[in-house]
Amino acid sequence: MQERYNAATIEEKWQNRWDADETFKVTEDPAREKFYLLEMFPYPSGRIHMGHVRNYSIGDVVARFKRLQGFNVLHPMGWDAFGMPAENAAINHGIHPAKWTFENIASMKIQLKKMGLSYDWDRELATCDPAYYRWEQLVFLRMLEKGLAYKKSSSVNWCPSCQTVLANEQVEDGCCWRCDSEVVAKELEQWFFRITNYAQELLDETYNLPGWPEPVLIMQRNWIGRSIGCEIDFPIDGREQSIRVFTTRQDTLFGATFMSLAPEHPLALELTTADQRPLVEAFIAKVKKQDKLKRTSDDQEKEGVFTGSYCLNPVTGSKMPIFLANFVLMEYGTGAVMAVPTHDQRDFEFARKYRLPQVVVIQPEGETLDPETMEAAWTGPGIMVNSAESNGLANEEAKEKIAESLTQRGIGQKTVNYRLRDWGVSRQRYWGTPIPVIYCDHCGMVPVPEKDLPVVLPTDVAFTGEGGSPLAQSEAFVKTPCPVCGKVARRETDTFDTFVESSWYFARYACPKHDGGPLDANAVNYWLPVDQYIGGVEHAVMHLLYARFFTKVLRDLGLMKVGEPFTNLLTQGMVCMETRSCPEHGWLYPEEVVDGRCSRCQAETVLGRNEKMSKSKKNVIDPDHLITRYGADTARLFSLFAAPPEKDLEWNEQGVEGCFRFIGRVWRLIYENLGLIQGVDLPTTAEGPARDLRRVTHRTIKKVTEDIDGRFHFNTAIAAVMELVNAISAFEGKAEAPAVLREALETTVRLLTPFVPHVAEELWSCLGHGEGIESQGWPKWDENALIEDEISIVVQVNGKVRGKVTVPADAAEDTIRQAALSEANVARFIAELTVRKVILVPGRLVNIVVS
Repeated sequence: MQERYNAATIEEKWQNRWDADETFKVTEDPAREKFYLLEMFPYPSGRIHMGHVRNYSIGDVVARFKRLQGFNVLHPMGWDAFGMPAENAAINHGIHPAKWTFENIASMKIQLKKMGLSYDWDRELATCDPAYYRWEQLVFLRMLEKGLAYKKSSSVNWCPSCQTVLANEQVEDGCCWRCDSEVVAKELEQWFFRITNYAQELLDETYNLPGWPEPVLIMQRNWIGRSIGCEIDFPIDGREQSIRVFTTRQDTLFGATFMSLAPEHPLALELTTADQRPLVEAFIAKVKKQDKLKRTSDDQEKEGVFTGSYCLNPVTGSKMPIFLANFVLMEYGTGAVMAVPTHDQRDFEFARKYRLPQVVVIQPEGETLDPETMEAAWTGPGIMVNSAESNGLANEEAKEKIAESLTQRGIGQKTVNYRLRDWGVSRQRYWGTPIPVIYCDHCGMVPVPEKDLPVVLPTDVAFTGEGGSPLAQSEAFVKTPCPVCGKVARRETDTFDTFVESSWYFARYACPKHDGGPLDANAVNYWLPVDQYIGGVEHAVMHLLYARFFTKVLRDLGLMKVGEPFTNLLTQGMVCMETRSCPEHGWLYPEEVVDGRCSRCQAETVLGRNEKMSKSKKNVIDPDHLITRYGADTARLFSLFAAPPEKDLEWNEQGVEGCFRFIGRVWRLIYENLGLIQGVDLPTTAEGPARDLRRVTHRTIKKVTEDIDGRFHFNTAIAAVMELVNAISAFEGKAEAPAVLREALETTVRLLTPFVPHVAEELWSCLGHGEGIESQGWPKWDENALIEDEISIVVQVNGKVRGKVTVPADAAEDTIRQAALSEANVARFIAELTVRKVILVPGRLVNIVVS
């Protein structure tokens, strides 16, 4: 054993050993309990960042821990390889997206292997591989057969910069989630998946996922947005048409005095009279530029425009002016809102602004509301007035009566509404899965026959960045014979949203080489669901919701049994670092700052706040630099020790140094004591100081096991091992009790294995073990070794801590009480007072009640 710890040599040795031995390769084994551990797979950008280091280190700890516990662990890795960055690189640098992508994959794979992650690389997949998306295309054809996929003209979110459509979930504050460009509305023919068919099941199952963080479940419930109410038809004055609204407040129907339509509503321009058209068109153009979330916020100014048309209140017959309003969205209900200004605050503000009529239909108990003097809408409960046969009823009771009346009269019906809208999956880009559909002038839309799959992306296309997808300009791709009549037809040139690929990759990992269909039933039913999934909370209503939907589709297509993809979900925090900026040169990388000054102009830099590491603000640390300087084990240990996984991690150079020193300390401790413990059997009992060390050893095993298993308290687990190392260093009976020393040292190494696997393997070998450390399994604690000789008892006086006493572990209650009353500081607080009661909590505290 070398005297000094050399991370580079050790890590290269064990990474090569693991590769050669295929240590982490697994197969289905019904005789063993499986554990499927998965981190969200990365986009192959070319380099890993500290977020990757943290995320994958967290996952690797759990995978190695479960493997040591005897589970058959599946821990795969692959690449979310389609997407716009590759296409943008092709446009900007003249490199084909495939070449750019696969070069990046090769580079990132090397980096990930340097981290010593326990992946089964035999299952590696890339979503841009035709062998992968071939089966995605087949699933799409099955969905098309069942009506779960369809095409329609729709107003969509269009990113002018990316030249593609975005799903609602991909629009953040009115901007593209990827490039931050302002999103505009555009009418296009688009492909959709009927995720709304599963809205209720998706909602119901959020209450059956105890292993998911509640904030994520709440976000999904809010996004699905179930509400119970009525659909009501309002006849348009002078036309045969009606405007259908959805409302949860049918009790206020008699108070509806005007109609508010979303500016995107298909009737918006149709109902606009000639004299109002210039105003309406200008208003629509203005609203299209506004962020949809801000439009609905309480503090947003309520604005609208009169269309010139009227509809009729179906229960009062009164004429209601039809307005377009900025706070009404097509995504909610039907895109039309019956406006009741006395009982809805937005309608109240709108009515006051445009001097529209107001009618009170609910009076709060003990009050009489007057629409002329009301300062705000009344949205609470009350008694019905001005509502025909419902007068005198409590408004909640009136809801049911009015709903029944609407149904009987054929002008409305009770219904359930969802905020969730069908998933738009068309993208007008090249680097994505081709949608396997052909358009024939004679036969119409024709699915590509299964035998002709995959429809492969052509490689000979020009990337100009103009005019949408280059696929549309590729005659060799577009022109194809119709599968039905054989005449010249044209292929669909839209590709799938990349979230389609990531909605089922976790299932394909179970059988990545299966060539008989999308999934091998035996493999997928053995491995799924994923037992522990790890990734960012930012995917709550995109990837995580889509994956749940797609899993249910695969189940209903008979391809798998499970209906939920992920049993447990851990959403890790971000990696943050302070920013530095120069008055002249702007943001600076850490290496551009020397002694607080800009290395280019020597100006004093400005220290900013801790923020998520990002290239834009240059507050990033290169993991390669970190691994080269300190080793992968140090990088892993710091990312796991600095903060609990679910919290943000603040970068700290001193913390990294401290983790490196700790590993070196463990190394030296074994080096210095190796001669003492070689050939010594492990102990079964111990006495005196040796018993104390053995107690610390087994207490640490228990602590670390409980902290890792399901709780993910890696920081406190590592802290416990550090305390054990302190106890070993302070142990003065090394020569007299080498067996206890050996047990403590070997336990330290075994407990560190999931966190720092390279050095743990090397130290285990140095300790004289021929087989790898994983062959030993996870250590178990001895309950007998945990028994304390003495215990420390907290002493309170009237509930406030005033001292501590140490007593024998088996001390009688009277002995403990007497010790507590005699403790010097306690005695000072109870002097000249009467002790009314002494309350004893065994093994924990004594509370003395005095007056």
